[in-house]
Amino acid sequence: MFKEFKEFAIKGNMLDMAIGIVIGAAFSAIVSSMVDDVIMPPIGLVLGNVDFSELFVILKQGTPEGPYATVDAAKAAGAVTWNLGLFINAVVKFLIVAFALFVVVKGVNRLRRQQEQAPEAPPVPPRQEVLLEEIRDLLKK
Repeated sequence: MFKEFKEFAIKGNMLDMAIGIVIGAAFSAIVSSMVDDVIMPPIGLVLGNVDFSELFVILKQGTPEGPYATVDAAKAAGAVTWNLGLFINAVVKFLIVAFALFVVVKGVNRLRRQQEQAPEAPPVPPRQEVLLEEIRDLLKK
């Protein structure tokens, strides 16, 4: 088992995987910021100043403090909330990440097809064989 792990680590697969995880985490942070800070505010403005991160429905009232301005205030009061805005943000983030992965996979598949379709050059025969073929041809003449 140790030998297999050593081969796996030496081949670079582990390094590739680690790099992929780090890049994926960074990409996730970028997508979160893009959705929360760039995409959803204009959509919320068009829909009547709706802050999607604070769009929620109270399923069960907590303490009798009345309507809550934020999800955090509702949770602090012990209310049970249905956080529709956070769900919508998560769906938008998922769609962006899924589309980005689709584009990457499509590009990789295109490169693989091009490599498979590329005709391989016939192997160059050794110099000795070329000379022998020339001698053979001369003898035939």
